Amino acid sequence: MQRPDPRWLRPDWPDVTAFMTTRGPNFGRKAADPAAVRAERAGLVELLGARPIFLDQVHGAEVVRLRADWHDDNAPEADAAVSTDPDLAVAILVADCLPVLFSAPGAVAGAHAGWRGLAGGVLERTVAALCDAASCGPQDVRAWLGACIGPEAFEVGPEVVAAFGREPLPIDQPGFVYRPNPEPRWRANLALLARERLTSVNVTRISGGTWCTLTEESSFFSFRGEALGRPRGRMAACISLRR
Repeated sequence: MQRPDPRWLRPDWPDVTAFMTTRGPNFGRKAADPAAVRAERAGLVELLGARPIFLDQVHGAEVVRLRADWHDDNAPEADAAVSTDPDLAVAILVADCLPVLFSAPGAVAGAHAGWRGLAGGVLERTVAALCDAASCGPQDVRAWLGACIGPEAFEVGPEVVAAFGREPLPIDQPGFVYRPNPEPRWRANLALLARERLTSVNVTRISGGTWCTLTEESSFFSFRGEALGRPRGRMAACISLRR
């Protein structure tokens, strides 16, 4: 089996195959060259030892169990998936939202966690689905946070602060740093908010979450960076069981 590009991000998990691609190959279906995207997605099979299944991500909290009859043209609307089949890999598209990969004995999962998904409980629901599939408890789950827009770059308004149960007051709050600009604005820390959500359901084996897709321009695609003239593209965070 081929090895992932050494520039890609990876959790230190020797018993599964897991990585997040960096800027270079584009896995987003809305690219100018769909044939190139299909070829890039097909190339992941050799790297993963399994067929990656990409979801139709909608910034929600739906979690599904992967099925062999799903392909790019009939993928379900969901933002997280669980796999217990070594032939099926979870694949999450990334371009500023936070990808989270999970591993448990006999099962893996991945979630697409922007602020809406985080506030809606996508991580908690993924942990529950993974534990059910693996017949394990949260203490057996490992979580790895990939690259997303970082806390110095992600500016949000009061509706985002309120979505996480905080009062949108002009002060710093857990996960949010107040920065008026000139109206009330906050800098949101997606990785910190994700850790908070994971620990609330007793997942404590958490790593990653130290990269910024917007400010680390040479390393990552960024949805917000596209408005600044950067190339359009989507990265992939993937995980599969090893036989």
